[in-house]
Amino acid sequence: MTPILEVKTLNTHYARAHILQDLSFTIQPGEALVLLGRNGAGKSTTLKSLIGLARPTTGSIRFDGAEIAGLDPFRIARAGLGYVPEERRIFATLTVAENLDVGRQPPRPGLKPWTPDRLYALFANLGPLRTRIAARMSGGEQQMLSIARTLMGNPRLILLDEPSEGLSPLIVEHMASAIAALKSEGVTILLAEQNLHFATRVADRALLIERGRLTYSGPLATAPSLL
Repeated sequence: MTPILEVKTLNTHYARAHILQDLSFTIQPGEALVLLGRNGAGKSTTLKSLIGLARPTTGSIRFDGAEIAGLDPFRIARAGLGYVPEERRIFATLTVAENLDVGRQPPRPGLKPWTPDRLYALFANLGPLRTRIAARMSGGEQQMLSIARTLMGNPRLILLDEPSEGLSPLIVEHMASAIAALKSEGVTILLAEQNLHFATRVADRALLIERGRLTYSGPLATAPSLL
């Protein structure tokens, strides 16, 4: 099977700091892959390099058969790569329904398009809040909205940066169930996480990153401890 994402010897710098060092990995269509590592290990920089918010210095990123390294983020998003940042970045003055409408992109061949009704079914908390201003929602509700808005772009692969960060245990369980449902719909997922319990609910395979280098790739059950 041809990988939907193939990363080869990726290097990313912030000024003189060499953050990512020769990262290489692949993701198969429909797979859920978790990127593990301590704070500052390079997880967020990896996702930002894939979506174009951090420009790789060297290396290759092939997504859905095309080279995307160095492209502008909006071009990468149009190609079908979705990104949910740790900061959420919803439109605080818009309603839930308006936020979803902002993220809308045309359907993609071979994928069932996401609609507001499908997303309200997936994230049951959002349905009753469709007319609520986003700034008046809880942190967990905002995180669900951020993911739902990204799904309105009908991505072939979605990048999730610490989706369980700062959420209550109950909301974390709801979030894990929703992401597992996404996987069952055929959405390919790459998430950066530190919550191992959350990761085991949704991921097939793990990558461990330490000081910008991948030190493990394989089943999550046998991944080395982060402690």
